[in-house]
Amino acid sequence: MNIKDLMVKEAMIMDLQATDKKGAIDEMVQKMFDAGRISDIDTYKEGILAREAQTSTGLGDGIAMPHAKNSAVKEATVLFAKSQKGVDYEALDGQPTYLFFMIAAPEGANDTHLQALAALSRLLIDADFVGKLKEANTPEEVQDLFQTAEEQKEAEEKAEQETQAAEASAHPERKFVVAVTACPTGIAHTYMAEDALKKRAKEMGVEIKVETNGSEGIKNRLTAEDIARAEGVIVAADKKVEMNRFDGKELINRPVSDGIRKPEELINLALSGTAPVFHGDGKESSSEEGNADGTIGQRIYKDLMNGVSHMLPFVIGGGIAIALSFMIDQFIGVPHDQLSNLGNYNQAASWFNQIGQAAFGFMLPVLAGFIASSIGDRPGLIVGFAAGALA
Repeated sequence: MNIKDLMVKEAMIMDLQATDKKGAIDEMVQKMFDAGRISDIDTYKEGILAREAQTSTGLGDGIAMPHAKNSAVKEATVLFAKSQKGVDYEALDGQPTYLFFMIAAPEGANDTHLQALAALSRLLIDADFVGKLKEANTPEEVQDLFQTAEEQKEAEEKAEQETQAAEASAHPERKFVVAVTACPTGIAHTYMAEDALKKRAKEMGVEIKVETNGSEGIKNRLTAEDIARAEGVIVAADKKVEMNRFDGKELINRPVSDGIRKPEELINLALSGTAPVFHGDGKESSSEEGNADGTIGQRIYKDLMNGVSHMLPFVIGGGIAIALSFMIDQFIGVPHDQLSNLGNYNQAASWFNQIGQAAFGFMLPVLAGFIASSIGDRPGLIVGFAAGALA
């Protein structure tokens, strides 16, 4: 499935009327609902706002990519919206936002959808392409632009794969760095940071390999040989990633937004020879560039997100099971004097209710367990689970 299939004409706004962030989100979510792509406005909007609370999806350069993946989404969709006057979307660069791509991914979206969403993120790195989008006046023009851009991107990637090995052999003196990109949802920022780093590294004459920790899993995984050969490591992530493998390497740890907006700065720091050296035991050498594990606030944020991301399946699965128990009882029927037992009256309903309640019972242990695991690795897992169960 390509981006054109996800970017349906019925879910486009060619003249967004909102002037602030709240109004823009409301207008786009309503359009999603009117186009029949989501089933519940409040549920989907809650997901959008939760993502915005982590960090603004206003990426700068006039582009915003609000996104959510939840049970309200009926079909994977990319809503395109264009503002003529610009919206104060609290973008990372503080400038108005003109182009919006609201991504809706259903629970359990398959790899095809996720790959298409990743491809969208990569296309938006191209300034010429973004300029053409700003000039588009009809939904048909937008779809045609994306189809053409996708075809060109595929051809470029094929050519790059064919020449990459040859260039590495012909220029063994080229500097080499490795990078890891990841955001909590793993839909947009992960791949935009990857492409920004690769594009800037190519312009700088630096060889780079980027591993992505997205919703479709870990792609382009760094090997032990890659890490050993690299002169520096860049981690542009807002969630926990595997770090012990970088023991003894000079490492720059920044938010994923820096990977998008400051790729040259990160590459230069990784190659500077002054970056802090990361140690798997948690000790790192001092450096003027800062801690290899990031600031205290960044570490707390990653620890919390590690717990939340592992807890969410239990919340969602348990909620669906309990909702099914109520639906089954309502379908079969419950006597009026037994309405207080709705969801438990009929045997089939009771089974689903017990499953849902059991799943909910794991929420706190899983949350606490994986927060503790993020802080103290596997030894922290038992401590967190036990404490969560007691809580």
